[in-house]
Amino acid sequence: MVKAKRKQQNKKNASEDKLTLQDALNQDILLKLKQAQKDLKIEEENQKLLEEKRKKEEQKQREKNKSFEDLLNESSMDWKKYK
Repeated sequence: MVKAKRKQQNKKNASEDKLTLQDALNQDILLKLKQAQKDLKIEEENQKLLEEKRKKEEQKQREKNKSFEDLLNESSMDWKKYK
């Protein structure tokens, strides 16, 4: 029985040593993945800001190119009252 317990303890110790090496490798990979995730989030935020800026610029151009008729039609005032 004593020998069996020692073998089990030796197996546990050996497996624990292997796990610590594996955990260290996994930690390195995990850190790289987390950094990549942060980079992707930053890139996504930048893309959103650029898209927002582009949409605003397009809206300004559309407003700038509207004719008087378009502006009059979009107006909420009832021009018939002022005739």
